[in-house]
Amino acid sequence: MELKVTTLDGKAAGNVTVSDEVFGLEPRVDILQRMVRYQELKRQQGTHKTKGRSEVSATSKKMYRQKGTGGARHGNKAAPQFRGGGKAFGPVPHSHAIDLPKKVRAMALKHALSAKIKDESVVVIDEARAADPKTKALLAKFEGLGLSKALIIGGAEIDENFGRAARNIPQIDVLPVQGINVYDILRCGTLVLTKAAIEALEERFA
Repeated sequence: MELKVTTLDGKAAGNVTVSDEVFGLEPRVDILQRMVRYQELKRQQGTHKTKGRSEVSATSKKMYRQKGTGGARHGNKAAPQFRGGGKAFGPVPHSHAIDLPKKVRAMALKHALSAKIKDESVVVIDEARAADPKTKALLAKFEGLGLSKALIIGGAEIDENFGRAARNIPQIDVLPVQGINVYDILRCGTLVLTKAAIEALEERFA
């Protein structure tokens, strides 16, 4: 499969050949759903916490004698039914992460890339570089390419000027190729890949 390559100025820069095993698959929604769920659960903090009856600050003294009061039997005021008492079966810190085989995660990334190709939502540029860290100038180039909500994947390192100029533009995200992930690919409107990113992805899945 061949994809057209353009520059940031919108000029043609030839073609690049990509592998059908990475960019030409028929997208499977079930695999993409499993991967997105895996990512969302993994990044969930799980720091919610309430105090149990052994953790609240309360006296351990019995409220009143066991018999003869005409009332129910009670122990101390840390019991859950009293105001200020501990929470019964409250949340405790724990990880929400689930397991997903490495092969499935790799397959999900291939299907996400293929889904963007199928939707014609992929733009290939020769390089992601800027002479100056000027947001206004970079925004004009993005508008020329028709990019309003995009994820830009660079090479192993992001050009400093390009990264600084792009970080102030709403709905534009820039990641090195190591940070590419299914959730961000599916969330973005247009996926922008540099030639260096494509080479790295081809080598990764070779």
